[in-house]
Amino acid sequence: MKLDWKKTFLIGFGFLGISALWQIYNSFVPIFLQTGHPGFASSRDILGFGLNASSTGFIMGIDNLAAIFILPMIGIWSDRIRTPIGRRYPFILTAAPLAALAFILMPIAASMIKPELNGSIAGNTGAFSLFMVATAVVLLAMAILRTPVISLMPDLIPSPLRSKANGVINFMGGIGFIIGTFGLALLFDIKPLYPFIGGAGILILAVVLLFATTKEPDVEDLPHPEEHTQSEEEQAVGALKGVSVVPKKYRKSLFALLGTIFLLFIAYDGIGTFFTSYAVNELGVSEGFAPTLFGLAGVTFILFTIPAGFIGEKFGRRKTIMAGIILFGSVMALGYFLTSTVQVGIVLAISGIGWALINVNTLPMVIDTSEDERLLGTYTGLYYLASQVGSAIAPLMMGTVIDLFGSNFKTIFLTGPAFFVLGLIAMTLVTRGEARTTELAA
Repeated sequence: MKLDWKKTFLIGFGFLGISALWQIYNSFVPIFLQTGHPGFASSRDILGFGLNASSTGFIMGIDNLAAIFILPMIGIWSDRIRTPIGRRYPFILTAAPLAALAFILMPIAASMIKPELNGSIAGNTGAFSLFMVATAVVLLAMAILRTPVISLMPDLIPSPLRSKANGVINFMGGIGFIIGTFGLALLFDIKPLYPFIGGAGILILAVVLLFATTKEPDVEDLPHPEEHTQSEEEQAVGALKGVSVVPKKYRKSLFALLGTIFLLFIAYDGIGTFFTSYAVNELGVSEGFAPTLFGLAGVTFILFTIPAGFIGEKFGRRKTIMAGIILFGSVMALGYFLTSTVQVGIVLAISGIGWALINVNTLPMVIDTSEDERLLGTYTGLYYLASQVGSAIAPLMMGTVIDLFGSNFKTIFLTGPAFFVLGLIAMTLVTRGEARTTELAA
């Protein structure tokens, strides 16, 4: 059995657009929220709302709560729906334009801040309200978009090849990351609006290319909605709809794996949320250059995504993920003691290899916990449930630690590795999710 590389790369266009937009979001939304606060040192004249790190973390995380419940339900819904253009594309083609439009509105809202009241919500309530509404629409639309985009891979790729295929998907996501960091982010120093326009444009272009080149499986080749496990899916709300279809003897392993993903995303997204703030305040670089520095991790991530899939296939997904956790957590802990951009860049470059080993193999492990190929969207939703809960909690936890240590942004390199240690412990309890050697009947 051989992987269809061309088809897999084409599937990855959707993930490329998502990743480019998220990189701009994570890099600059905390800048807008914190600029003007006494403990935050902007590199130049930027208008912001003057929030501290914990308040910024709360806002960066709280709007993800809606996505936590939407993701698994969208997965289930997209498993069951049947339309002339497929079961995933109705969600993709509706959500992408909404996300792009709201994304552009965010820097426009920040530009409405009165210069004499920079660093204050009082007197800028209209600008702040528009900024928050636009943020909420972006996060809601991206939540609707993401599970159907990712579900296209297991829809079209058989189980034994999914680690390799997910390596390709993450490679495409890494390209989106690089576009955001090495291309679009630098435009922020020219005008803050420009990278947001670029991110929105790339998302729309990527979705158009995905739709034009990648066809979903024929409707007649899919199981009928009535053939889904019914009572378990309809008994509970949100994520429990996915968990209920898992045989009880496999649930301990699934919970441990989802717990690992949850902990790792707390670490990863906590660092990512405040890295631009750290680089501006501790290293003295500009807001536009800071994401470019973080992009070094994306370069090594891209280079190692496809090899990580082969490594997962050869040595097992569980061992590969554990090796990635140890590598990433160890080098990140060194970051606390570093003081130059060169040193931090080296640490980030090594960490990208560790994250590839982790990220390429976790989604296939969750999917292959199931033995029912009809519920691929449900298990994809569970994966993103775990990651989104971690992503929602991470900014607040990281921001609180930063404030507790007197706006010390270097603490991200201690808090992050602590969660990697917890994730490693949880991973020792995982016993399911390796590639199946033969396709099981649905």
